Amino acid sequence: MKVDSKEGRGQKIVRGAYDLSLGISIIVAILLGVGIGYLMMKIFEVKWVFWLGVFWGVGAGILNIYKAYKRAQKELEELAKDPKYDPKYTQKT
Repeated sequence: MKVDSKEGRGQKIVRGAYDLSLGISIIVAILLGVGIGYLMMKIFEVKWVFWLGVFWGVGAGILNIYKAYKRAQKELEELAKDPKYDPKYTQKT
């Protein structure tokens, strides 16, 4: 999300919720992977399939972290282009 000084209160709340949802999305991804692995283990009666589901869940959690990192990196690059934060224009007191 682009940080704008004119954003309203609702937009700030949505942005904050989006930032806080990373931890929840990691847990949900892992739990879904464990659940899928467990169901596949019961259906196919093969125990190693459970670990395949766990691997998928952990992989999805890592993908969520990567996406959040790229989004934060993009926001920081946009912020660095802002002349307000350029070291050439800031004055030391």
